Amino acid sequence: MKNILVTGGAGFIGSNFVLHLLEKYPDYTVVNLDKMTYAANKDYLAAVAENPRHKLVVGDILDKELIFKIFAEHDIEGVIHFAAESHVDNSISGPAVFIETNVKGTLSLLEAARAHWLEAPFKPKAGKEDCRFLHVSTDEVYGSLGDTGLFREDTPYAPNSPYSASKAGSDFLARAWHHTYGMNSVITNCSNNYGPHQHDEKLIPTIIRKALKGEKIPIYGDGKNVRDWLFVRDHCAGIDLAFHTGKAGETYNIGGRNERNNLQIVGTITEILQEIAPPQSRQLAIDSYKDLISFVADRPGHDKRYAIDATKIETQLKWKAAETFETGIRKTVEWYLKKYS
Repeated sequence: MKNILVTGGAGFIGSNFVLHLLEKYPDYTVVNLDKMTYAANKDYLAAVAENPRHKLVVGDILDKELIFKIFAEHDIEGVIHFAAESHVDNSISGPAVFIETNVKGTLSLLEAARAHWLEAPFKPKAGKEDCRFLHVSTDEVYGSLGDTGLFREDTPYAPNSPYSASKAGSDFLARAWHHTYGMNSVITNCSNNYGPHQHDEKLIPTIIRKALKGEKIPIYGDGKNVRDWLFVRDHCAGIDLAFHTGKAGETYNIGGRNERNNLQIVGTITEILQEIAPPQSRQLAIDSYKDLISFVADRPGHDKRYAIDATKIETQLKWKAAETFETGIRKTVEWYLKKYS
């Protein structure tokens, strides 16, 4: 039995990954550490609530005493680190908590792993030779692209928001612990995720929620900011591969190769809703959900375009997205329709 620590495993991507891991690996026990902030939800883990191989621990990654205790009591052999403050708007209005959680929290996890796995730099303890720390990050650390080009693993970091700056800092720590101490660490940088369990504050759930209520759907600026969209379960499969077969010290970009601007996103979602839950069926005084689209002032420092080149993980680890944007977004809309109904 292998004991894996997943941080932030009651949040959006983390909860999807916990379900993926427990389903795929019957010899794994998952210790799920989550602070249970507003972004977490125990309901996401209902399917494994009674599973003896899932142990939910409510706690903070900044609590060093707790982290060291978890490593010792459960003899942790692997870490998949999701826990982070992640909403850009919140980082603009309150940046300090992003530095605390994303940078200092990552530091406390790396130090606990180093103490539990290594006798000295580049000298693993007996039986700990294969222990691995996977740090989950974002494409936002690379900054903003023009109309062309893609983010590669060797793209220089140029974070433009307090959120992306804090994630860049945590990426550098994971890298430094590999090069300085010999930590078996891997970093993944992903494009925008979407799918079940995403918090209501994010773009796609906001579009669906507002539309179903007949409220104005807010779109920043001119709506032409471009993101590469990745279905969350495809992301989980990529993290799985990077954790199990990736090379120590390497970074793997995981992207969906699905570039869409916000106008295209809202257009696709409203079209699907018009088909499966027309306004008349919800007694809304509109003919089309598209009538609800409203443009609002752009956020400060709003990056224009992100797009990931996923060639490295596709060729070296043989990862491939199972969902197209069309199939993934329909599954997502249907999931949220049930949630909001």
